[in-house]
Amino acid sequence: MPIRHDVQQGDCLSSIAAEYGISWDKIWNHGDNAGLKQRRKDPNVLFPGDVLVVPDKDAKTQACATDQRHAFKTKRKPTRIKIRFTLDDHPRKNLAYELQVAGLTLTGSTDGDGVLEAEIPPDAQSGVLLLGDEDPRETHELGFGALDPLDTDDGVKKRLSSLGLDADADLPGAIRGFQLQHNLEVTGNVDDTLRAKLKEKFGQ
Repeated sequence: MPIRHDVQQGDCLSSIAAEYGISWDKIWNHGDNAGLKQRRKDPNVLFPGDVLVVPDKDAKTQACATDQRHAFKTKRKPTRIKIRFTLDDHPRKNLAYELQVAGLTLTGSTDGDGVLEAEIPPDAQSGVLLLGDEDPRETHELGFGALDPLDTDDGVKKRLSSLGLDADADLPGAIRGFQLQHNLEVTGNVDDTLRAKLKEKFGQ
């Protein structure tokens, strides 16, 4: 029978799907999750306290010869991440990177838009990203599934911090700085216009 899963900090739909051995889209599109789907919009951004209904797995039948041993392997689908790097609102293109996650080391370069795309294990919760060729390299600690929805104060704060504004020390000041940068009315308050511009610039 379906299972109710209480979302914890660090959970994302991919990690939850991997935990229960079911595809993320089957969970997301289940009828009992319609309300959450309407509220959150983005399956990659959940909030602690959200409740997901995990449906039963589909039964599979495999014909096998009797009186023999058989081995079956389940292949988990990887999760795809996408990160964009900018400097003064300009893309940091062709930037070498090394991504260390879940015992893997992935290397490459950002594209012409400053975007890094990579496939990681669905249950990965953290990683280390090294940027550039110079020593010491620019280092970033990554937390997968740690981004809160944009309709929460923490969601606004984390996006502003990621865009280079000191929202932890002075949230109203960071909001005013962002509004000034993007020709918005400078109020220091969170409103729908601020959220829309944050989503445009941050990507989620």
